Amino acid sequence: MMERLKGKLLILCGVPGSGKTTLQNYLLANHGFTKVITHTTRPKRVGEINGIDYYFEDKTSFFTKNYLESVSYAGNYYGSSYEGLKQALQAKGRAVIVLDTKGAATYVAKLAPENVVVVFVKIPREIQAKRLQKRGDSPSQIKQRLASQEAKRDQKLPKALENQAYELENLDLSKTYQKLSAFVTATFE
Repeated sequence: MMERLKGKLLILCGVPGSGKTTLQNYLLANHGFTKVITHTTRPKRVGEINGIDYYFEDKTSFFTKNYLESVSYAGNYYGSSYEGLKQALQAKGRAVIVLDTKGAATYVAKLAPENVVVVFVKIPREIQAKRLQKRGDSPSQIKQRLASQEAKRDQKLPKALENQAYELENLDLSKTYQKLSAFVTATFE
């Protein structure tokens, strides 16, 4: 059964390093979105804050939550709750979340079509490794992430999201911002 909610959710999905979080921050600052805060067991990166960037959990506390979707990705767990989604949508009527393609497909299957929009962020593989390094991932973390089944899966749009997702190539950030702004204006306003 598809859940109908008040408001609309924009899902950003794609490979690690594609710019999903950068684009999410742009939408938060420039287009009136509220962030759906998700849970993870991965270690904090420099500058990240618990309850703002993620809810950082250990593996014991992670499994005590009620998730709309959850996934294991490169040895860490990630999940988003229905309560967190409702809370974000109630704030401004439009929310944004960063998910992998599997999570995006779960949301598309569980939420009514008028409540969810998917943006699939694409980058060439050679740029991906450079961006992961630039954001502070160690060489071993980069190797692990690029070799993971999840990263390989997220290289292309899955069948469940075909004809559901707007594909956005993120090579030049200023051009990507312009394309994303035009898409959001046409879709949300």
